[in-house]
Amino acid sequence: MNATLDSFSAAESNMEDLSNPTINTNQHTNKEDEVDDEVWATFNNSFRQVQSVLERNRVLIQQVNENHQSRIPGNMVKNVSLIQELNGNISKVVGLYSDLNSNFSTAYHQRNHNSKNNCKKA
Repeated sequence: MNATLDSFSAAESNMEDLSNPTINTNQHTNKEDEVDDEVWATFNNSFRQVQSVLERNRVLIQQVNENHQSRIPGNMVKNVSLIQELNGNISKVVGLYSDLNSNFSTAYHQRNHNSKNNCKKA
């Protein structure tokens, strides 16, 4: 009977030991979720900025095409500034995508680093 009692006590103590990491994991998951929410909010904001610039470019391209088709000298002169704006907007989009890439890479490496640290703790 002592053997059974000892086995039960050992099993009970093992269950207690396992319960603490579960709580820590859940707390860590909540922190990860908060970070994930921040990362996704940043991505969402960046994509909205990109979309806004691309929509403006669509309007500019339509305007350039209309001016070109009209063959009116004044409209052709306007195209110079419209095309310059297009070029500037393209640079903005490149910069925004570059920032997105950096943000994604940083978030990935931080999460990967945190996962490795959690495995070491467990």
